[in-house]
Amino acid sequence: MKTGFAYDIRFRDHDTGPRHPECSARLDTAMTHLETQPWFTALHRVAARRASIADIESTHSLDYIRRAQLACQRGTEFLDCADVTISADSYEVALLAAGTPLALADSIMRGEIDNAFAMLRPPGHHAERDAAMGFCLFNNVAIVARYLRQQYGLDKIAIVDWDVHHGNGTQHSFEEDAGVLYISLHQYPFYPGTGAASETGVGPGVGATVNCPLPAGSDDALYVRTFRDTVMPALRAFKPQCVLVSAGFDAHADDPLAAMQLSAPVYGWMTGQLKEIADSFSGGRLLSVLEGGYHLQRLGECVAAHLAVLCGERENPPGSSISM
Repeated sequence: MKTGFAYDIRFRDHDTGPRHPECSARLDTAMTHLETQPWFTALHRVAARRASIADIESTHSLDYIRRAQLACQRGTEFLDCADVTISADSYEVALLAAGTPLALADSIMRGEIDNAFAMLRPPGHHAERDAAMGFCLFNNVAIVARYLRQQYGLDKIAIVDWDVHHGNGTQHSFEEDAGVLYISLHQYPFYPGTGAASETGVGPGVGATVNCPLPAGSDDALYVRTFRDTVMPALRAFKPQCVLVSAGFDAHADDPLAAMQLSAPVYGWMTGQLKEIADSFSGGRLLSVLEGGYHLQRLGECVAAHLAVLCGERENPPGSSISM
């Protein structure tokens, strides 16, 4: 089992200011924790790369791309809304964040690695075709999904989004597309207001959107039950050729931006479930991209639980009350 890992110090250059929760310290602290793990040096490092404008245009309008570039060049404080703080380097960092999963996808499709995790910022799943939103500039997961279809001809891609916030941008990117199964587990009602169970897709995409809205206070047991009752049956029926994960870790019990009660080990358990799907239907192809997670210490612990299972170091996370 060979697991790819991508990180670049340039992700620090997206400066959101001293009090913004989506800050460079997230990655700094997480990397410090990961570097203490005995399996970390065995990960296959893949160099980050910048996405091309054509890559971004698969998901976002050229007008929006140019507007984002100009806003950063002009030193504008916000892009589209007050929660998307930007700086002079934010546009270039966002291109790097969108391009890095493409580099990992290439490595997976060439057979150099089996699965991969992209440790990046800014996150992406709230970004709409024509608007920044929720700390997100470009929709990293949607862009890599379209890249896999265009460059490698994959026609059945699953995106599982376990960030505590619903990925409105990703859902809207594919809600008319039966070839992309989008599954989201998220606190509801909550930001951004989308993600009701009744949202199942549009036109030819009806049935390919599976929302699992969960109440505040949901714990490991409810996530495990939701996986077993809804997520796994949908994935088995779909038989994806690649599994993508919008891996937000902000449903942890200590996260300051939400009200869920997950432990770090449950992220390892969910990873194992998705790895089973990838092994069964996708030749092991699984690509995970960091989204949220705003408690500095817990983010590193959750990412470590996720990566330990991806690289085969830990199949059953210890210290968990999860019933396997």
